[in-house]
Amino acid sequence: MSKSMKRFAARLAAGCLVLAAALPATAADLKVEVHGDHGRPVILVPGLGGGAWVWKDTAAALRGGHTVYVVTLPGFDGTPPPAGGNYLDQAGDALVGLIRERHLDKPVLVGHSLGGTLALKLASEHPELLGGVVAVDGLPVFPGSEGLPAAQRSAMAAAMQARMRAATPAQFQAQQIAYMQKIGVLDPAKAEVYGKLNAKSDPKATAQYMAEDFGLDLRAALKRADLPVLEISPYNAPDFAAGPMAMSEQQKADYYRSLLASAPKARVASIGPARHFVMLDQPAKFQQTLDAFLDTL
Repeated sequence: MSKSMKRFAARLAAGCLVLAAALPATAADLKVEVHGDHGRPVILVPGLGGGAWVWKDTAAALRGGHTVYVVTLPGFDGTPPPAGGNYLDQAGDALVGLIRERHLDKPVLVGHSLGGTLALKLASEHPELLGGVVAVDGLPVFPGSEGLPAAQRSAMAAAMQARMRAATPAQFQAQQIAYMQKIGVLDPAKAEVYGKLNAKSDPKATAQYMAEDFGLDLRAALKRADLPVLEISPYNAPDFAAGPMAMSEQQKADYYRSLLASAPKARVASIGPARHFVMLDQPAKFQQTLDAFLDTL
């Protein structure tokens, strides 16, 4: 792994710091908002700490031609956290339950960040249930960690979780605001608003989701994801202009392509200028890219 990618991983992980057996998960474990009443179903999944507010503009734009299901994962945006077990596995099971219980015919699963990784996970485990997947800056392995042995990645994930769990509520909110200002969005004023919304999530649940995400590597499993996959790569030139993290927009998109190489039908689209929450920084460009993908299905 290059020094540039190591620095990229460290920055993202640091940003996220600014951030008992359980019964099988079902759709009832998800908070679900439904927008629209006809057309191909689209499921929108926020990322780490996010709620339905992340997808407000996207849901409004889609509802005229799609039935849109905006989900909030347990523990985020004021919802109760899972009782125990592996949170990502349970979230995946709950999404499968939503598809089956509501008889959704080949929905398109759109996930941001952690939600994007979860979408890729379902694409590899249940490709027959989905019509397509859009991962918005969510990858099959945490960027920059792909060269680490699994044991080392797990140890780093555990240490990260311990640090995040130690934060007080005030510290957690401050971390979320700082994350939004440095990595999340371009507008500092909006970053403070979004950071406070993220801080409504359960800190310990957020820490566990983050640790599980960091320890995950879905690259080999993606060979089973035989369905259309779109990865959206945000790019803001000043963030990558100099130093160890310096890379062009094309280089970043190519790096993302390399992580998705096992997926038979994956492609990458870059949107800029934008940071991690590309749908908030560039709603029009994001919607145009999403609509174009949906039109191909």
